[in-house]
Amino acid sequence: MLEKILILLGLDDPTEAMQDRVETIMELTEQRLAFLLGQSIIPEELSYIVVEVTIARFNRIGSEGLSSHTVQGESLSWTDDDFKPYMDDIQGWLNA
Repeated sequence: MLEKILILLGLDDPTEAMQDRVETIMELTEQRLAFLLGQSIIPEELSYIVVEVTIARFNRIGSEGLSSHTVQGESLSWTDDDFKPYMDDIQGWLNA
């Protein structure tokens, strides 16, 4: 999973510090998803959530706590809950 994340982030030759940062975000994302699922292991069919949330969190480094930001007419906004877009999938898995 780490290799996929590094590729999607365009980090072909990441420094050790950069790779450590990605791994830490990935581990925290896995812990949170496991909690939401009530499981200790993330099911393979939901592992894409870890990849996508890890990338989103990595891309927000330095912007933690912001809900929106505007610079010269360009506006960015972030959700308060990184897992919100995936809650239907999570609930579907829980119901199955």
